[in-house]
Amino acid sequence: MKHRTLPGTTLDVSEVCLGTMTWGEQNTEADAHAQLDYAIDQGVNFIDTAEMYPVPPNATTQGRTETILGRWLSRRPRGNLVIATKVAGPGRRDWIRGGRTDVTRGTIAEAIETSLARLQIDYIDLYQIHWPQRNVPMFGATEFDPTKERGGPAIREQVEGMAAMIATGKIRHYGLSNETAWGVCEFHRAARALGVPGPVTIQNSYSLVSRGVDNDLAETLFRETMSLLAYSPLAGGVLSGKYLGGAQPPRSRFTLFDGLGVRFRKPIVHEATAAFADVAQRRGISLPQLALGYVRSRWFLGALIIGATTLQQLEEDIAAAQFELDAGTLSEIAAVHVRYPNPAG
Repeated sequence: MKHRTLPGTTLDVSEVCLGTMTWGEQNTEADAHAQLDYAIDQGVNFIDTAEMYPVPPNATTQGRTETILGRWLSRRPRGNLVIATKVAGPGRRDWIRGGRTDVTRGTIAEAIETSLARLQIDYIDLYQIHWPQRNVPMFGATEFDPTKERGGPAIREQVEGMAAMIATGKIRHYGLSNETAWGVCEFHRAARALGVPGPVTIQNSYSLVSRGVDNDLAETLFRETMSLLAYSPLAGGVLSGKYLGGAQPPRSRFTLFDGLGVRFRKPIVHEATAAFADVAQRRGISLPQLALGYVRSRWFLGALIIGATTLQQLEEDIAAAQFELDAGTLSEIAAVHVRYPNPAG
């Protein structure tokens, strides 16, 4: 397993980051701990979670994923493990802090203390804002709608809140998630004005069928010396090939949860996936090798976040995520992208 140092930090992370959002819903605690043991044995040292997890989120299970991870962490030395978690953004989850989800200095401090208690650790390596405080198109939406504007704390206050937590030693660095180029630039502008640290990573959806990072956001990452933590590199399982031809495997995420992963259920996404499956077949590799190898090849990548509901899936995906694509395969991928530039948004 290769490692990379995240720009602007001393965090040495594995190229594969273990995602956790199914733990406590589709996966039991025993399942989760088996996944952790296997991933660590394969050289993975980067684990990503969130106070909102598991997914689909609800009031009964919220926080369970951090608790499950915390029980595993409590039985072993921290060593070189890099632990990332997230504070929920405003709205959407009224059961979190009784609906107090505006990203204020106080909310950030409270959420960190709660996550530290669940995780049973003294500090968080990378603390992320799960989605923006302000109105932005997210989760596959592509158009900005000014009629959805809302009030709330400014980015400057969020920067101040993160800086205060870094100063206490409760977090080492912070990052953003589901963010835009404007948002990243504004966080850095505010941080420079205050003379405090800015965000070091962005965690956004990125895959063969979801390439919104490639344009102005990629330029922003380059100029602000940041890296991408790519979530859903298999497009919620679509790029594993298990849904090809309209299949609905039992116990799969999209079979169990109708409202989950809407962006990846579009007909054009399935058309694009079939085209990529043809490329993989011609090149003599698996579709996950093609999909994860592509994300791994991107210059702005910090790590791919891979989650699984079975240990077999995790084994296959960790192996596929270390596959290196040759120039001919990348050229064929580029040809498909001309036909399907960004189908999932």
